[in-house]
Amino acid sequence: MNIVEILKAVLFGIVEGVTEWLPISSTGHMILLNEIVPLKVSEDFYSMFEVVIQLGAILAVVLLFWKQIWPFGKKGNRRPLSRSGAGAWIKTDIFVLWFHILVSCVPAAVVGLLFDELFEELFYNYQTVAVMLILFGIAFIVVENRHRGVKPKVVSLGQISYRLALYIGIFQLIAAIFPGTSRSGATIVGALILGVSRKVAAEYTFFLAIPVMFGASLLKLVKFGFHFSPQEAVILIVGMIVAFLVSVFVIRFLMGYIRRHDFKVFGWYRIVLGAVVLLAGFAGLI
Repeated sequence: MNIVEILKAVLFGIVEGVTEWLPISSTGHMILLNEIVPLKVSEDFYSMFEVVIQLGAILAVVLLFWKQIWPFGKKGNRRPLSRSGAGAWIKTDIFVLWFHILVSCVPAAVVGLLFDELFEELFYNYQTVAVMLILFGIAFIVVENRHRGVKPKVVSLGQISYRLALYIGIFQLIAAIFPGTSRSGATIVGALILGVSRKVAAEYTFFLAIPVMFGASLLKLVKFGFHFSPQEAVILIVGMIVAFLVSVFVIRFLMGYIRRHDFKVFGWYRIVLGAVVLLAGFAGLI
């Protein structure tokens, strides 16, 4: 067992846990990290690892927002299916939320299933990551400036319609194609443009990640197979556990942050990081 590779897995877990929820591109940061501190594993394993490690981050959402996403139970049931019997245990408002989330998943799911390997071959490089970091950094700043003082139209998850859910899913599709875009960044920018409040945009993005990441992880695991060496299994498990623990703190931080601040700081961070990546690439450092 190579302890250095295990420590690298810890580092990857930290980066995943931080960048999955902040709108700064987890995939982009993982690609860049692997350029600087590469894991000594096969290409097939790493292709699977950089996706499946996100399951740890997703479990943090499930833990923190359990009451808002679990559609069964009498306690706190504001919209039961019926006043008595089994229907009293069904939370129809949460079921509707999940139907909306599934609609948002359709564009990325269809395109991802058909063209996942092609997009990975064409766009998973530092040039694409850098350009998309910069473009969506600019988008955050422009959108926030244009919406300064404008009252959002959608201030609760219950106000999201099926049409709005589909539009948000189309924005998510951009992130599915281009690494460096940031899945959370694309959906948040899209939601803000469509009149959704920052808080609701962030929460909807968190919930949308659950089926998206579970589906993507399952697809990668099936393609890779379940035949891990002992070291590969440890690297994957360690990365997921660290990503989970870090994500719990990062999600809490972000939800507190957006109550008082906008997303422009993340836009500037993306622009600076994208420029640094381009310069490093031109200098032959990555």
